[in-house]
This record gives sequence, structure tokens and C-alpha cells, in this order.
Amino acid sequence: MDAVSRIERTLAASLDRVGGKDAPPLLAAAMHHAVFPRGARIRPRLCLAVAAACGGDDPAVADAAAAAIELMHCASLVHDDLPAFDNADMRRGRPSVHRAFGEPLAVLAGDALIVLAFQTLVWGSANSIARLGPLVHVLAKSTGMPAGICAGQAWECEPKADLGQYQQQKTGALFAAATEAGAAAAGVEAEVWRELGMRLGEAYQVADDIADVYSGEAEIGKPIGQDAALGRPNAALAMGMAGAMKHLEALAEAAAASIPACPGQAALQKLTLSEARRLLPKDMSLSAA
Repeated sequence: MDAVSRIERTLAASLDRVGGKDAPPLLAAAMHHAVFPRGARIRPRLCLAVAAACGGDDPAVADAAAAAIELMHCASLVHDDLPAFDNADMRRGRPSVHRAFGEPLAVLAGDALIVLAFQTLVWGSANSIARLGPLVHVLAKSTGMPAGICAGQAWECEPKADLGQYQQQKTGALFAAATEAGAAAAGVEAEVWRELGMRLGEAYQVADDIADVYSGEAEIGKPIGQDAALGRPNAALAMGMAGAMKHLEALAEAAAASIPACPGQAALQKLTLSEARRLLPKDMSLSAA
């Protein structure tokens, strides 16, 4: 089974387990709306790629780790779209959760998805229980304080924010979780994989900043021009388009170089570079930077 099919199967199974006859139907529907139909699934695919490169021997725990990362990401999008933050009407080309179900259910759906991420780790670790502790630690530190995605979101509420720190926490933290969780799911040291995730997370954020300035709303499935309108840090606005694209290429190369020695190192380096280049809008190329 290919990586995306594994991810979709595990996500669907997790939502099914908490969305039975005793669950509030609207909350279950709001959670499903937040997760499906799928986005790019970049983070869980990265998690599975690292687990495979490390020679992972338990696909169930790797699938659970990948799905948990994606559930946490989806939860962050639900909260990010709320009126208190971006007040975004669209996500993935359709109404955001708070537009489709109302603000109270959107808050609850995001909260429930955070909890479901940890539940999914527990369910998937039955045959590798020794790996559960490291996986929970990775997911928790990448979500909360002082340097997880909650902290990253909070920098938008501060009068001043350092662009690098903001990007590392808001976006890099879950990419680091993906690479570390992939290693932990394979039963190897996780911390040495953190740099790869942080580099890729920053590259993704730079590409997202470029898209916010350059792309059309239909292409990326969400409102554009949000950073300028809300006064948020944006690499393309700060560095100029050419500068941001050169920065993205440097980050991709640094990410590939940071991959630790492992059975699948060469293949993962190649994949890292190709995936980074695919982050740009369709009619842009790093070679033109």
C-alpha cells in the first residue's frame, strides 16, 4: 500500500473510533470536515519516509505516528482559521470549519482532534509499546510551550516577532515532529532527525509566504494576501521574491545535507530536494531565482 493510502486509512479509522452512535453528530461531522478531503499530507508522508529510511519494522506504529502528526496539523488549521486569528472563510477550496459548522463547534473540533492525535498513537503502538513514550514526547513538545505550534501562533499576538523564530515554531515544529516521530516509530534515536524537520518546515513556510504574495486563491485553496493585511511576518515581503526563492533553495539543500546516516539516506536526500522544489507555485521555479 502506498504512503498516502496508509495515511488515509489510519485517519479514517481513528475518526471512526470516536464518531460512533454515542458521539455528538455535528462535532463528529466537523472533525471529519477538518480532515477530509485530504490536503497534501506533506507532514505524514515525511514521517513515513523517515521511518522507512531508518528501516522501520512496525508499519502500524509508523502509520499511527504519521496520522497523529496530520491530526495535530488539521487541528491547528481549524484554530488558525477562527475569527480570533485569521477569520478565514476558505480552507482546501471549501468553507473552513467555523464557516461550515459555526465557531463553537470549530473550537471543539480542533480540541478534539488534538486529543485524537494522542489517542491514535496509543492505538497504533500495541505491538511496540516501548516506542509510545518517545512518540508522545515528540508530539507534545512540538505542540505546546515553549516552542511548539501553540507558541508559534502566539507570536502573532505579540507586538514584535522575530521572523525566524516565528517560522520555526509555527511551521517548523510539526515538520520536526514528523521527522523525529518517523525515527521514533522505527525505534531509533529521534533527536538527530530534528534538524531535517526544522529546515523543511522553514522551507515550507517560505514557500507558503511566496504563495500568499504570488498565487491566486483558487490555486492554493485559501485566502491570499493575509500576511500583508494582518501585519504578519512574511519572507517574500521581507526579502523580496528573488531573495525568498534563493532562501528556499538554500534551506532545501541544507535539509538534504542534514539527513543522518541511515539505510535509506541517499533516497531520502533525493526525495527531500524534489519535494522542496514542488512547494513553489506551479509557474515558478527555483532555477529562475
